Amino acid sequence: MLYYLFQYLDRMFDFPGAGAFQYISFRAALALITSLIISLVFGKRIIEFIRKKQIGETIRELGLDGQTKKAGTPTMGGLIILAAIIIPTLLFSKILNVYIVLMLISTVWLGGIGFIDDYIKVFKKNKEGLQGKFKIIGQVGIGLIVGCVFYFHPDVVIKERLTHNEKIAYRNDNPNASEDLKIPIYEEKAVKNLKTTIPFMKNNELDYGSFVSWACDDCLKYGWLIFIPMVIIVVTAVSNGANITDGIDGLAAGTSAIVGVVLGILAYVSGNTIFADYLNIMYIPNSGELVVFMAAFIGACVGFLWYNSFPAQVFMGDTGSLAIGGIIAVYAIAIRKELLIPILCGVFLVENISVILQVYYFKYQKKRRGLEYAQAHRLFKMAPLHHHYQKVGFHESKIVIRFFIIGIMLAVLTFVTLKLR
Repeated sequence: MLYYLFQYLDRMFDFPGAGAFQYISFRAALALITSLIISLVFGKRIIEFIRKKQIGETIRELGLDGQTKKAGTPTMGGLIILAAIIIPTLLFSKILNVYIVLMLISTVWLGGIGFIDDYIKVFKKNKEGLQGKFKIIGQVGIGLIVGCVFYFHPDVVIKERLTHNEKIAYRNDNPNASEDLKIPIYEEKAVKNLKTTIPFMKNNELDYGSFVSWACDDCLKYGWLIFIPMVIIVVTAVSNGANITDGIDGLAAGTSAIVGVVLGILAYVSGNTIFADYLNIMYIPNSGELVVFMAAFIGACVGFLWYNSFPAQVFMGDTGSLAIGGIIAVYAIAIRKELLIPILCGVFLVENISVILQVYYFKYQKKRRGLEYAQAHRLFKMAPLHHHYQKVGFHESKIVIRFFIIGIMLAVLTFVTLKLR
C-alpha cells in the first residue's frame, strides 16, 4: 500500500525520498526489517497471550530424552509467522501484482488449514487434529487454484531471448541498437507458455507441453494436463514435508529461512534481464516483486527462530508449518524453479521419505515375518529422520545445526545447477 502512496506523492508533489519506493531492493529491506520487528517484539506478546490462554502443546510419549519437558509449551506460534509475512507484504509490495496476490492467498489458505488442525488438537483435546483427508483436500484445492491462475492469467508470462542470429538481424534492422552481441535482447512481446527450469540439462528448460505434444500436431497447448497436476503434487508434498520436519526446536524455521534466501535471490535474478541472461534462465516480467514477499518470509522465520530455538518458548504448530511449506512450493512454481525443489528442499524430502520408508518397511516385515519381528526390526529407530538421530543419542541442538549445514550445502548446490549442464 505504501508503494502506491509514495508513488502518488512523488508524481504529484515531488515528495523527497518517495522515489526510493520504486526500488525493489529498498522495499525488500523495509519488509525484512518490519518482519523482524513484528516477530521479535510483538511475537513475545503473542506468546504471553497464548500462555495465558493455556494454549499448550500436548506431547505424545515417544520415549525421547527431554520430550516430556516440552508439555505445556505454547503452540499455534505460526500466527507470529503469518502476521510477520502478511503485514510487511501488504505495506511494501505492489499488492495488485498477480504473484503477490497468489502468495497471500496461499499463505492465508494453508495457514487456515493448519489453524483448524491446531484448534482441534488444543481446544477440542483431540490429539489427532484435523483428519488427514481434509488436509489433503485443502492442499489439493490451493494447488488447483495456483495451477489454474498460473496457466490462465494473462500477466503470468515470460520473455524469450533472441538467438545469436536473431540478434544480428535485430541489429541490422535497428541502426541505433548496440553492436555488442553479448547484451541480452528479448522479444518485445511477452508470451504465455509452460516452460520451467530443469537442472543438469543443456538448454536448462522444459516445456510441460512436450509431454503431450507427441499425440497430435496441436497438442502442445494441452500441457496444462501435466502442469496443473504437477503443481498440486508439489504444493502438497512440500507443505507436508515442512509439517513433518517441524518436530524438534528450530529445525523447520531455520531450514525454511535458508530455502527462502535462495528463492529470493532466484526471484530477483529472474526479474532482471542482465542477470537472467548471464545465468541463462528465463526472464519473468514482474516476478521481481516476489523479492519483497520473500524478504518478509525470511524475516518471519528468523524472528520466530529467536523464540523457537532450543529450548523452545513456542511451537509453530501446523498453523506455521503447513503455511511455510506451501509458501515455498508456490513461490518456486511462480519463478519456474519447482524442479529444483528436490535439491533445495532436500531436508524436507529426506524427512518425508524416511516416514514413507518406515511405514512400508514395517508393513512388509509384518506381512512376511509377523508383528513381533516387524516391531523389533524397524528400518529407523523412529521416523521422521530427526527422531531417529535423537534415539541414537544425539542432542537435538546438534541435529538441528547439522541439518542447517546440510541445508546450506544444498542451497549452494541449487545455484551450481544453473551452470552445471
